[in-house]
Amino acid sequence: MSTQATTPDQIPAESPTQSAPAAGHGSRLEHFPASFFAMVMGLAGLTIGWEKAQAVLGIHFFFVPWLMGGTTLLFSVLALLYLAKLVLHPAAVRAEIGHPVRINFMPTMAISLLLLSIVYLHWAPDVSRWLWITGATLQLGFTLFVVNIWMHHEHFQVLHMNPAWFIPAVGNVLVPVAGVPLGYELVSWFFFSIGILLWPVLLTIIFYRVLFHHPLPERLMPTLFILVAPPAVGCIAYVQLTGGVDVFAQILYFAALFFTLLLFIEAPRFLKLRFYLSWWAYSFPLAAIAIASMLMADRTGLVGFLYLGFGMITMLSGIVLLLLVQTARAVRSRGICLPE
Repeated sequence: MSTQATTPDQIPAESPTQSAPAAGHGSRLEHFPASFFAMVMGLAGLTIGWEKAQAVLGIHFFFVPWLMGGTTLLFSVLALLYLAKLVLHPAAVRAEIGHPVRINFMPTMAISLLLLSIVYLHWAPDVSRWLWITGATLQLGFTLFVVNIWMHHEHFQVLHMNPAWFIPAVGNVLVPVAGVPLGYELVSWFFFSIGILLWPVLLTIIFYRVLFHHPLPERLMPTLFILVAPPAVGCIAYVQLTGGVDVFAQILYFAALFFTLLLFIEAPRFLKLRFYLSWWAYSFPLAAIAIASMLMADRTGLVGFLYLGFGMITMLSGIVLLLLVQTARAVRSRGICLPE
């Protein structure tokens, strides 16, 4: 297969401007991508952000239960659709697992469960526990599977590398956020260690790819926001594990803040992009840095962190609304779930 045939612009998000007749190459369910679960990650991150804002500000927001219900419903629908794909089109699932870019979106299913366990942590602890156990088990399985493929691949090239490769690592760092309050501290340290080990390794490779090879294709540009997620989530998890903001927690937070500022000055580039499903990569990382900022405000008492966190979660609410509208339009116009 030629390099062009496997370049990373072949991701599971199709442009809504593609023509509907292309859908004739198999059913739309056959081409339903695992990257749809990034929507759950974005909505769950937004929900957790507003839950944190409630706790820090001491204010009850009436819409938080609606966000919880909407996120749960979305996950249930997507899980049923992907299960139907697995049953009716197993070859398509195997092809997705064997794809050099798509495979990194598979752990979004486990991450969605872990995020839902955080959403329900204080509302329904028993539900949260089972969501966490299921999500952590799947996350470990996905991590072992994906890293094994990375190590023994036969078709990966440098051009396949993109920030989506962080997704398997981020899920591990996320485990302690609900794991520690649920009483699984040692297990949480295990997962945190995996994620914090993989993060700098992947970061080095991604910078090498971006600096010395062709720029990311348009469809993958939004995934640059994933750079924010590992240090931001790592900060939240580390504070949960240690109980305080020490030097390492500050390093993680300010690393995430640097990536956020770096991407914000690139806003003109992102505003020119057409809509792809990869736009959902904007949502969860922004939620993570917003939550980390409010956590810093809560632990340090510095009001500047609170203003930053509340401002970002408010901005994220508008972004998520836009993403929902754009996704609905793409689905209605049959611009998503198409063959490559």
